[in-house]
Amino acid sequence: MPGDGGFDYLFVDENNRRLYVSHGTIVQVIDMNTEKLIGTIEGLQGSHGITTVAKLEKGFITDGKANAVKVFDIKTLKVIKTIALSGKKPDAIMYDAFSNQVFAFNNGSNNVSVINVDNLTEIKLLELGGAPEFGISDNKGKIYNNIEDKNHTVIIDSKSLKVIDSISFSPNGAPTSLAYDEKNKRLFSGCREGNIMAIIDVTNRKIIATLPICKAVDAMVFNPKTKLIYCSGDGTTTIIKQISADKYEVVQTITTKARAKTMALDKKTNKIYISSVDYEAGTKKIIPGTFSLLLYKMN
Repeated sequence: MPGDGGFDYLFVDENNRRLYVSHGTIVQVIDMNTEKLIGTIEGLQGSHGITTVAKLEKGFITDGKANAVKVFDIKTLKVIKTIALSGKKPDAIMYDAFSNQVFAFNNGSNNVSVINVDNLTEIKLLELGGAPEFGISDNKGKIYNNIEDKNHTVIIDSKSLKVIDSISFSPNGAPTSLAYDEKNKRLFSGCREGNIMAIIDVTNRKIIATLPICKAVDAMVFNPKTKLIYCSGDGTTTIIKQISADKYEVVQTITTKARAKTMALDKKTNKIYISSVDYEAGTKKIIPGTFSLLLYKMN
């Protein structure tokens, strides 16, 4: 992949078969059928999360350094609007179809900006009481968001836009990544302190099991067809099999690359994509020209 700089989230647009790759001040777009770079979204100070709204043919990118969300046209990949946010350092972002709103989680100010997708404006700043990480919707009116520094997940009512409850991960902590099993109503959360994945029954909001996973977990995805949960962290990706709603087992650990921890899953091909770079020995300095996507597929 061309270009230098850091990297963050990857996002799969299943409808259009595109992979969006956060990369420094740009977002690169891959055609997942050909696995070729087909375009670049520019004009950002620091790209982080990406989401799309298919019916509007628009995408949304958190620009952390600009305290803004960039809106782009899916067809042309051109930025069509910059939405200035009241919060600071927006990071994760998601579209909730139930409420028809975009939620941009502001890691630097402990809140979430709610965006009206029709007029492309911030309509509410909801306080979360801690630094938010990844968020996910149950598609029925609730949004789950990990609060990393408070060791719990908050539950947001996406219609009333209020925090209605929380789930504690004590004695484990620093929850970051999230995935959701809609059929069985199970929430999967990756915790960096303790290096575990917690399985939560959202009907009673209780942790029913924990499993060991990779260190510094950063991304997590669940494929309901294969019943596999992928947890990517620093240099390894843990794969967990769902045996039943309450039974799980680790089936494989993939060695990837140092500090390669952001990931996306193509549910059609069962391939996972992981962003990576090379570093100068003993440092965190990126070697120019080494940004790449690592691809793994099932045998």
